[in-house]
Amino acid sequence: MSTYSNMKAGNVMIQESKIFYKKTLTLVIPMALQNLINVGISSIDVIMLGKVGEKVLSGASLGAQVQFIMGLLLFGVTSGASVLMAQYWGKRDMRSIETVFAIAVKMAFAAGVLFTAAAFTVPHVLMSLFTNDSAVRANGVIYLRIVCFSYIPNALTMVYLNSMRSMEKVVIGSVTYFSSLVTNVVVNSLLIFGYFGLPKLGIMGAAAGTVAARLVEFIIVVIYDRKINDVFRFRFSHLGIKNKGLERDFFKISSPVIANELMWGLGLSTIAAILGHLGSAATAANSVAQVCRNLATVVAFGVASAAAVMIGKVIGEGNKELAREYGGRFIKITIATGIAGSIVILCVRPVVLSVLSLSDDARKLLSVMLFIMAYYVIAQAYNTTLIVGIFRGGGDTKFGFFLDMAFMWGVSILLGFIAAFVLELPAVIIAFILYCDEVIKIPASTWRYKSYKWLNDVTRDG
Repeated sequence: MSTYSNMKAGNVMIQESKIFYKKTLTLVIPMALQNLINVGISSIDVIMLGKVGEKVLSGASLGAQVQFIMGLLLFGVTSGASVLMAQYWGKRDMRSIETVFAIAVKMAFAAGVLFTAAAFTVPHVLMSLFTNDSAVRANGVIYLRIVCFSYIPNALTMVYLNSMRSMEKVVIGSVTYFSSLVTNVVVNSLLIFGYFGLPKLGIMGAAAGTVAARLVEFIIVVIYDRKINDVFRFRFSHLGIKNKGLERDFFKISSPVIANELMWGLGLSTIAAILGHLGSAATAANSVAQVCRNLATVVAFGVASAAAVMIGKVIGEGNKELAREYGGRFIKITIATGIAGSIVILCVRPVVLSVLSLSDDARKLLSVMLFIMAYYVIAQAYNTTLIVGIFRGGGDTKFGFFLDMAFMWGVSILLGFIAAFVLELPAVIIAFILYCDEVIKIPASTWRYKSYKWLNDVTRDG
């Protein structure tokens, strides 16, 4: 009898494991595709503007830091909302999901308006934060005054698609971002280089391509919501829902995530600014290295997103033991994807160095930075799946903030600033220091995981 029971339990575990990996694939593949397409959009701008010139590429790259910061703020809002939505999805509590979604929409719209106003009215001030090169700054101003009109539709689209992820609706994101990619390629090609008799607009063409792509995304999301979505449909009446308990939960969960994403994003922007003040060669090399890093982590970020959804859902269903099991499996998966990403960077390195029109200084620095990124992405994949996926799925949104403040700001940025402006070390050494944070925080994130303090049910009954 005991043998039979053990065999039966073993069969149940095998069956459950198959379900887990099947579900993981159905989430990771579309999410990774979305990440890949988003990287593709930024890669297109880098590749095309790299053909125009180093100053133009640097201006657009640093100008895009404004949207990058806004995107991180929005990611913080939607990540915080997703923690609650995924767990309420496990309970099938649609009323609470509608309430959380409405709060996120209002915050995203406000952020879009604020960033649009800043980029349009004071672009010179924003660009001066990132570079002291007048030519690069002038190009960035031109870029910002056009691309800022993409911020509001981008904010609303991002909230909607990330909310759908929480309810395991991920295919619409892939369709939306693929359409955006095609739009960006076509409009960029026509307007940057002036094909088919159109004006040759250079950096203005790249900005216009981004605006067109974001408008296409928004239109597709509206059509999907009104005509296709059979799980959730937005109504303006949702914006008037009042639930003080859920609002407190939202801000309690979201505030640390927003702070975490903003400080992390500001950290990357500060790194870009430090390198930007070393000259356009360092700026261009960093821009290309970041695109390669983003490309190499598309699957790892998909794994992190899947972990947040699946762990949040099973916790909402009341199965914390299964959440612990899922956490262990996701760690194994993300280590494998991190190694794969490292291999991707090493493989594309010679191609990247050969196709872009960079100065000798930029090319030499980029060559070394790609080696730095090759080990950086392994550590980033591991930490992202733990912090953004497992911890947040379990309602633990504070730890990541303290981790980034300690290691990113307290170590890599502080030491990088000293290396650049006090010791005036070579750019290669400065880049190495600036990108050390993901590696040195691995012991702390591992300790947090093994403590299981991240495992919490943050929903309300009834």
